[in-house]
Amino acid sequence: MPSTCTPPLTAEETRPEPPAGPVDIRLIVTDMDGTLLDDAKRIPEGLWPVLAQLRERGVLFSPASGRQYATLAEQFAGAEQGMVFIAENGTYVVRDGEELSSDPLERADVVRLVTAVRELAGRGVDVGVVVCGKRSAYVERTDEPFLAEVRKYYVRHRVVADVAAVDDDVIKIALFDFGSAEATTAPALAPFTATHQVVVSGEHWVDVMNPTANKGAAVRRLQRALGVTPAQTLVFGDYLNDLEMLDAAEWSFAMANAHPEVVRRARHLAPSNNDNGVLRTIARLLHLPLPRD
Repeated sequence: MPSTCTPPLTAEETRPEPPAGPVDIRLIVTDMDGTLLDDAKRIPEGLWPVLAQLRERGVLFSPASGRQYATLAEQFAGAEQGMVFIAENGTYVVRDGEELSSDPLERADVVRLVTAVRELAGRGVDVGVVVCGKRSAYVERTDEPFLAEVRKYYVRHRVVADVAAVDDDVIKIALFDFGSAEATTAPALAPFTATHQVVVSGEHWVDVMNPTANKGAAVRRLQRALGVTPAQTLVFGDYLNDLEMLDAAEWSFAMANAHPEVVRRARHLAPSNNDNGVLRTIARLLHLPLPRD
């Protein structure tokens, strides 16, 4: 779907300064890793009082991540009431425990994708597959280095004999490459790009989803449901799986640490994830007290 916003600025163009007065923001959507979270994967302590102020103003805060819903719900436990979680790169959207939308893969495609990853591993690539279902994530590899990476993003996961045969709605296939996902795993999955999205979502992660599924599509559905416009939407991102949702908001911010393509696509720049860039930008635009780092 084409963006209803004005064309984004390039990295070489001067980006406009936000107005001096508070901006009419009704929806805030932020990526997690490399964006809201610092490099130690911590949520800034200043977020919790900001969330309370946003609720008072009627502003909806929505985490949008490649992480599973169970992981996001655990991270925001105690503050999740009314919050919309855009999980699994937009393939699964949940509010107050109720599914708002999902985009499951066809079973035959799951088998094809898992087979391709097994063949890739058989050629010596140190890669593992995570089959992401609505109820749980599923893995076959049992070595601790791989499981340690899985636990960071999938608090609800199970080791099974055959991930292609799980009894669950599969919404995403995630691959962890101990080398470079962008240089090795993503190119190896090029045959699937004609029918699916193959998205590099981090230095070591590649996600494969239906062509209709991405964070931007989820944000646009949410905007329609809430009656919120792109001009009332504030979005933060840092990596390639954030590109479509940047297009869904006029207030789109790339983090200072973002991938170069994300910097080119966004209309504005925010301080880095380690400099509390999300909260500092929210406070500036909405004229909230600046939370302590």
